[in-house]
Amino acid sequence: MMGRTHAATGVLAGLLLGPAIGLEGLAEVGPFAATCAGYALLPDLDHPSSTITRKLGPITRVLSAALRAMSAALYRATKGPRDEQCDGTHRHATHTVLFAVIVGAVCWATTTAWGSWAVLVWLAFGLLLAYDRLGKLMLLPFGLAAAGWITQVDGPAGLGPAALTALEESAGWLGIAVAAGAITHCLGDALTESGCPFLFPLPIAGETWYELRPPSLLRFHTGKKVENWLVFPLVVLGCVAAIPGVWPYLTEVFHSPGPVAAASLPLKPR
Repeated sequence: MMGRTHAATGVLAGLLLGPAIGLEGLAEVGPFAATCAGYALLPDLDHPSSTITRKLGPITRVLSAALRAMSAALYRATKGPRDEQCDGTHRHATHTVLFAVIVGAVCWATTTAWGSWAVLVWLAFGLLLAYDRLGKLMLLPFGLAAAGWITQVDGPAGLGPAALTALEESAGWLGIAVAAGAITHCLGDALTESGCPFLFPLPIAGETWYELRPPSLLRFHTGKKVENWLVFPLVVLGCVAAIPGVWPYLTEVFHSPGPVAAASLPLKPR
């Protein structure tokens, strides 16, 4: 998948998962979904020319090189008798549920240990990645939601003590957002022709790095017409429908015999 499709699927995953973990209204679900979108690009840190590798210059380039070296060493040490002959860098170690769980746990541990400023670092990096792929228009509602959240917590003064305390309390869901974004990336790549070794190190059919993929009829090539003109638009439509308050309103519109008053989205949790 291309970066923008990964980011859009991250938004959709966040909008669906947020309410399931107790987040309410766009003010809470919006930042969660935008964070999922950013970290849905994280697994591609194993590619030397990906967006995330180039994003912070030498910092992310060094991280990328380290991850590629680790992935190659891990592949050599663990590949099964039927695994393909390759260097084991791109779409290997970082494209597994194990990696997603580990990075989510690291996020949770660092934000729990170091508090609100660590939360801000993880949030800022995720939102920067999401903005890079989705642009101003798609992230505008999530930015407004975040601003509404800060005002709701601390008033018009902005990021004061109460907001910083609330940021510390968000450490738990931030780790979930990071892991969910990475898992969403892997599931998206599993739909392409190359597949994804999502279940490593579980051995399947003699392969430790078995690439999960659907039947050939349901696969698509990265960056081609099916992704650009079918998959991406459908994901965007799903995102719109999943925004808190939108689906109930649409249901009311289509099922009501008379005119329906405009419904306001629940920006604040009830």
